[in-house]
Amino acid sequence: MDLRQLGHLIAVAEHRSFSAAARALHTVQSNVSTHVAKLEKELGVVLIDRHSMQPTAEGQAVLDRARRIRTELQAIGDDIESMRHEVSGEVRIGCIGTTGRWMATPLLGELGGRYPLLRPVLVDATTTSLAPRVLDGDLDMAVVNTPVVEAGLETEPLFDEERILVVPGDHPLTGADTVDLATLAAHEVMLTPVGTTFRDALDQELAATGLQLQAAAEVDGLRLLASLAYQGYAPALLPASAVSGYPEGDWSLVHVDGLARRSVGLVRNRRTTPSMPVTATRDVLLDVVREIAPRQPGIHVAIEPRATLEP
Repeated sequence: MDLRQLGHLIAVAEHRSFSAAARALHTVQSNVSTHVAKLEKELGVVLIDRHSMQPTAEGQAVLDRARRIRTELQAIGDDIESMRHEVSGEVRIGCIGTTGRWMATPLLGELGGRYPLLRPVLVDATTTSLAPRVLDGDLDMAVVNTPVVEAGLETEPLFDEERILVVPGDHPLTGADTVDLATLAAHEVMLTPVGTTFRDALDQELAATGLQLQAAAEVDGLRLLASLAYQGYAPALLPASAVSGYPEGDWSLVHVDGLARRSVGLVRNRRTTPSMPVTATRDVLLDVVREIAPRQPGIHVAIEPRATLEP
C-alpha cells in the first residue's frame, strides 16, 4: 500500500469513473486502474463496484481513512512552511450563504492583512452539503446551522439569530418594532417551502401554539426571498443574517416575539489535527464574528470574549 494507490482510489470515488479520475490526475486510465487493482489485491477486497462506480462498504472504510491521510499530509507541508516563514497554505472554508453575505468581505480582508501568504478558498452552500465535505476532508472548516448531529464533527458556537420580518413600506405592519405570533399568523408572509429546514422549524414551533402561517408565496432560497421582500412584493420571514447589508429603502425590519433563535456555529473534523494555517484562519474568523456580528440586526454573539492580559 502506498500514497499513490490511496490518491488514485480517492480520485475514482470523487469523479465516479476511472477515465475522469485519470484526467483529474493528468495520467492515463490504465495507470489509475492498476493502482486501484493493486490496492484491492493487497487488501483482498473489492473497493469500487465496477457497475455503479460507487465505493463498496470496504471501499468506504478505506476512503474515510485515506482522506484523513491526505488532509494530514497537506497539513505537514503547511505547518513546516509556516514555521520556517510566514503562515501560508490553502485553507478551505465553507459557509452558508446568509452568513457569508456579511462575513465574507471582512474575513477575507482581515486574513489578507494578517497573513498575506494564506490562500483562503470560500465555498457557499447549505449546511446539509457542507457538513459531509468537512468530514471527507474536502473542507477544513465550515460555518453552518447547528446543531449538526455527526459524531465526527466538533462544533464551536458563533452566534444565535432571530427570525425577522422584512415588511414593505405600504404594509399594515410597517413601523412596528415587534409583533407577536398571533399577529404574525394573521398576515400572509413569504416563506421557504415545506420540507426546508427553516420552514419546518417554523411550522413546528407555531403548531405547538395552535397557530399556522399563511404563505403569500413559497420561495426556495433565502437570498431570493429577501430580495423579493425588499422589492416590495410581500413581507418575508427570514433569519437575521439574510436581512443584513441591504441598502436603505421603503421597508422596515420587524422582530417576532415568541420564536426561538437559530444557532450558527463553526464545525471541524475532530479526527484530524488542524494545521497552523487552519488554526490561524479559525482565530481570525472568530475575531471577525466578535467585531462584525453585533452590528447586524437580530444577531447575538455566542463566542467568549477574547482574553486580555492583566496589566
